[in-house]
Amino acid sequence: MTTSPSTMSPSATARYATVATPPGPFTVLVTGEDDVVLASGWTADLDDLLPVVHPTLRPQAVERARRLPVLDAVEAFGAGDVTAIDGVPVRQRSGPFLTEAWEVLRTVPAGRPDTYAQFAVRCGRPAAVRAAAGACARNAAALFVPCHRVLATGGGLGGFRWGTPVKRWLLDHEAAHAATPVG
Repeated sequence: MTTSPSTMSPSATARYATVATPPGPFTVLVTGEDDVVLASGWTADLDDLLPVVHPTLRPQAVERARRLPVLDAVEAFGAGDVTAIDGVPVRQRSGPFLTEAWEVLRTVPAGRPDTYAQFAVRCGRPAAVRAAAGACARNAAALFVPCHRVLATGGGLGGFRWGTPVKRWLLDHEAAHAATPVG
């Protein structure tokens, strides 16, 4: 689930941890009470993640954890189980279009990326290509809400908060490990 009613007050304490991945260090910030992902990305610096958390979800205090259960899914993904991230709970907040777009991003299959135009159609707003791209750009929960699976309409990589080399690695990794479609 990408969004859920927040029981976390802005004063709650969140936890974070970093794990090594092939494209670089990956840090995840989770709620303190139920380990729901608030933000994640290819950085070792928590200060890169805190600003992308919606103000109503942003914790007042943060503690480093030695290990978080969500890192098991990250490591399984890196080992080739590209579906390991699918069930990880995420909490993001914004307006109706972004909230729905983040849900829709989780339906883009590994190894079969969409273009921004296809993603806009998938969101039910075919003319909203820029808004679809904006949803990708504003996604705080990289990997778990796989905005890397959306490409420029002309076939280029498009942008990615964590850099196009990371996006290229993710796409290549998923293509190599995704289930072969039956057809």
